[in-house]
Amino acid sequence: MPIKGHYKFVNSFRSTSSLTYLPSPATQRTCMSAAVKRYRYLRKLTNFRQMDFEFALWQMTFLFINPQKVYRNFQHRKETKLQFARDDPAFLVLLSGLLCVSSIAFTYVLRLGFIEFLKFLLYIVTVDCLLSGVIISTVLWIVANRYLIKSNYKGQDVEWAYAFDIHLNAFVPTLVISHIFQLFFYHIFLRHDWFLPLFIGNTLWLIAIGYYLYITFLGYSCLPILHKTEVLLTPFILLFFLYILSFAINWNISDNVMSIYKYRIL
Repeated sequence: MPIKGHYKFVNSFRSTSSLTYLPSPATQRTCMSAAVKRYRYLRKLTNFRQMDFEFALWQMTFLFINPQKVYRNFQHRKETKLQFARDDPAFLVLLSGLLCVSSIAFTYVLRLGFIEFLKFLLYIVTVDCLLSGVIISTVLWIVANRYLIKSNYKGQDVEWAYAFDIHLNAFVPTLVISHIFQLFFYHIFLRHDWFLPLFIGNTLWLIAIGYYLYITFLGYSCLPILHKTEVLLTPFILLFFLYILSFAINWNISDNVMSIYKYRIL
């Protein structure tokens, strides 16, 4: 009897100790707090050696070629690091470089001085990229969490940082097409009000904004906790309407945008 009692005690100890030291399941909410995530992100921002620029450049390239592949990587990050948002600021650093390049290009095309270049760069970074991104990301973040969460996923939500990452993803092709690519043809071609320059210039803006809308849609549609994300495609109706209207009223979007940029800094 004492021997049986001893075995029972040992077995019960083994079972309880094994339960105690088992790792937490992958589905358990063990994410870091938002403050800790921000601290680690900002700390990496000061250390270029910790940034993966090659992978960030791969992401930027595939945002043009196959944006779905980029968001599959976001899903992998959720499975391995329990967050959708980027934890590496390399993408943001490369985007900052693109903003500088586009500002230099605009400075050359508009024949601006150094002070005007700094004003233009400050405006495009703070207003066009960051402020507009914060507003759009916050609105879509609220819409997604209030109206698009599936009923069986109540209690979970979309990270605001991920919503802002979606904006940055969508902003890259829009920036390259509308602020870099078309500048090569502006003085030669796009500034004129003939039909062909009007058609090509306005079509470039259609593609640029269409990229933004489509990549934004992909960012939310890939989340398993959301449904009815097709509603995010409805702005395409307004976009196509304005595109047709621009020809009816002879509206040269490229020339008007240039005028707005000149008004900003002069």
